[in-house]
Amino acid sequence: MTINFREIANFIWSVADLLRGDYKQSDYGKVILPFTVLRRLDCVLEPTKEAVLKRLEELRARNIQHVAPVLEREAKQKFYNISRYDFPALLADPNNIAANLTNYIQGFSDDARDIMDYFSFADQIRRLDEANLLYQVVEKFASIDLHPDRIDNMTMGYIFEELIRRFAEQSNETAGEHFTPREVIKLMVYLLFNEDENSDLRKKGIIRTLYDPACGTGGMLSVAEEVLHSLNPDAQLKVFGQELNPESYAICKADMLLKGQDPSRIKFGNSFSNDQLKHEKFDYMLSNPPFGVEWRKVEKEVRDEHENLGYSGRFGAGLPRINDGSLLFLQHMISKMKPVSEGGSRLAIVFNGSPLFTGAADSGESNIRRWIIENDLLEAIVALPDQLFYNTGISTYIWVVTNRKSARRKGKIQLINAVSFFQKMRKSLGDKRNELSDAHIDEITRIYGAFEEGTYSKIFDNADFGYQRITVERPLRLNFQVSDERIELLKEQSAFKNLATSRKKGEAAKAEIEAGKKRQQEILDVLLSLRSDKLYKNRDEFVKVLKQAFKAAGQTLEAPIQKAILSALSERDETADICLDAKGNPEPDPELRDYENVPLKEDIHEYFEREVKPFVPDAWIDEDKTKIGYEIPFTRHFYEYSPPRPLKEIQADLVVLTNEISKLMEGILK
Repeated sequence: MTINFREIANFIWSVADLLRGDYKQSDYGKVILPFTVLRRLDCVLEPTKEAVLKRLEELRARNIQHVAPVLEREAKQKFYNISRYDFPALLADPNNIAANLTNYIQGFSDDARDIMDYFSFADQIRRLDEANLLYQVVEKFASIDLHPDRIDNMTMGYIFEELIRRFAEQSNETAGEHFTPREVIKLMVYLLFNEDENSDLRKKGIIRTLYDPACGTGGMLSVAEEVLHSLNPDAQLKVFGQELNPESYAICKADMLLKGQDPSRIKFGNSFSNDQLKHEKFDYMLSNPPFGVEWRKVEKEVRDEHENLGYSGRFGAGLPRINDGSLLFLQHMISKMKPVSEGGSRLAIVFNGSPLFTGAADSGESNIRRWIIENDLLEAIVALPDQLFYNTGISTYIWVVTNRKSARRKGKIQLINAVSFFQKMRKSLGDKRNELSDAHIDEITRIYGAFEEGTYSKIFDNADFGYQRITVERPLRLNFQVSDERIELLKEQSAFKNLATSRKKGEAAKAEIEAGKKRQQEILDVLLSLRSDKLYKNRDEFVKVLKQAFKAAGQTLEAPIQKAILSALSERDETADICLDAKGNPEPDPELRDYENVPLKEDIHEYFEREVKPFVPDAWIDEDKTKIGYEIPFTRHFYEYSPPRPLKEIQADLVVLTNEISKLMEGILK
């Protein structure tokens, strides 16, 4: 008999009719999801329930402490329950249903009980009991047949995913943070498996591992398993994940438990500061980390690892700006790659546009991109349509990263522009108005697999995304004049003002301030004696005059005061002589400093002679300041020039509009 999982999901969700009024619509899932898990576990354990309880008595009589492995074998599952209650027993005692249900949950083995704890199910039991709804909800779920002889693990997984989707729709926040559209995941999995589909993944009895460091409700893990089974029914995919949000963690772990996966592989906590799969390596990885979320809460742990462990840790390549941890997730995932000698790894991750180009040369983001690209890890980037996700309408990109590129892809990066591959949804969900059809997914995957240049596909060398940021200097040219106006500017110079300040206290401070004021006046007197209309266009000449004047007045010209005077009495002047440093070299003018990004494949001196020198002949490159940067200007590579409309057409339109406006005005005036 074919089971329609949506019909069962509809029936389960109808429990919401009981909750209406006592629960907000966005909170329905907090009751429905854990009760669905509980009912499924109850049905799965029913055939072995009595045998487990009998076996437990025997073990206790023999004073055996470590009973879990024995009871799992007796239950023929990865979990068991040692409470005397089940759903029928709960309904038999309506007056004590809250206490009995709590006892029942406490009887589960660790992983199953852990799920209920992170669902905060005790709070829901109390809330339902206070609203006199608990018995009705238990009764409703007891009527739902979720026995494994009727509904296998895969179908149960579909039912639970449908309930998760509905819960996500009720709350935009939950959908945005913890739910990735299924068709996006499907595309990511296809891209991930594409290079292996005709070889390794077809082998009989093959076992592979997959990891998501921000697994949310587990959608990526579920879809990956489903796709692999469609390719090879004999394949086994062991899934691992870690999640920070308690409710999402509970949902994910429950989903894995219901599908027959080992729920202990799903971990709770922050993947950066508390990596609970620290020493694990995986064949495949998938993730949709939150976009543009700051990592300030884990800054100390991340910076310590970066500074103390370098490339021996996860974040050796660099740290992105504090308000976007996207590239931290990518580095974390790369650290989980298997060595090439052990088969290597492949990963796919969803980003917004920021990781493509944010950060100048030698910044954290640029250095991370440089490390990934120079190590030949970036295989492809796919630009997705906008309005594809539930909580944002922005453009997104799938990065495919691997340490085992095929021979034809080595040293290359493929960019795929799939922004036009979408269909409008009949009904919007939050910001999600577009979706990928199966035909779109197949075509994007085909373009990726073909690895050929075309309308939607461009192929580049790794070095094409690198550049050298050169610092172009021009000489400092100043004129100097001792005038009342420029002398007034000296009074605003810090070195001059600080002469009449003191950090001391009391009389000592007063004395120091008075001495400082006297010194200020002495300096001003010397300068006032030099007042004239003469304009000096050579700094060395003016410094010589200045020093002679101070010497004649019997005063010392301290270096900080000389610097302050030169700054106040000078103006930039293109006709003045070049200012030279102590070694006789031209001194650069910070205000005329400029920067040029030179493609990594091009010689910076040839570029300079061609692009800079003809326009500013006195410029030079400060070689010590040259930096290497990497960015991926995706949009630029697919830009198509659209010529403006002919002027005659525009003029004709303007005439038509003018006539229409005139007629409207005539009507108003009449």
